[in-house]
Amino acid sequence: MNRIGEVIAASTSEFTAQCYRLYEAPAIGSLVLCGEQTQTYGIVCDATTQSIDPSRAAIPRGMNASTEAEVMCSNPQIERLLHTQFRAIVVGYRNGGNIRRYPPLNAPRMYSFVRECDATELKEFSGSHEFLATLLNAPMNGPDHVIASFLRHAGAAHADAHEYLVSAGKSLAGSLSGQLPRLSGILRSLE
Repeated sequence: MNRIGEVIAASTSEFTAQCYRLYEAPAIGSLVLCGEQTQTYGIVCDATTQSIDPSRAAIPRGMNASTEAEVMCSNPQIERLLHTQFRAIVVGYRNGGNIRRYPPLNAPRMYSFVRECDATELKEFSGSHEFLATLLNAPMNGPDHVIASFLRHAGAAHADAHEYLVSAGKSLAGSLSGQLPRLSGILRSLE
């Protein structure tokens, strides 16, 4: 299991994970999985790197450095003063051997290990588009960008990416009837 972090805040609709390593959050639109008893699927919608202590903002340290790597080398404490975390929208869970593409009744447990799903898991999860309604209505910045990013990732996991994206586009068209500009924006982002 290739763990990338742990859940530090959770609800039935989203969770936040802190990464073990600085700057190693999964890309926006990535499918992640957390938990052992109830495995919860989330789609990454936001990532931040900031000071561990909210009362102490990060300050510039590279005025006399020629590269960013030099800044990090000259200031090894930076790794301990900052942290990277990401937020994921809960889009499903695994119940026994079955994948449910809607949020579970309980939030993921605190300190659950989080990992990015591999191509096989991504293909299996994205085999149905039931979760798209959850994403379309989720409280996040740039939901259409997150949806398009996820669909590009998922398309790459399928044998025929074009066929998968056409199928996903049809599902979106049904969900976004009456919202043609929004649908067009998402579909243009898939090209």
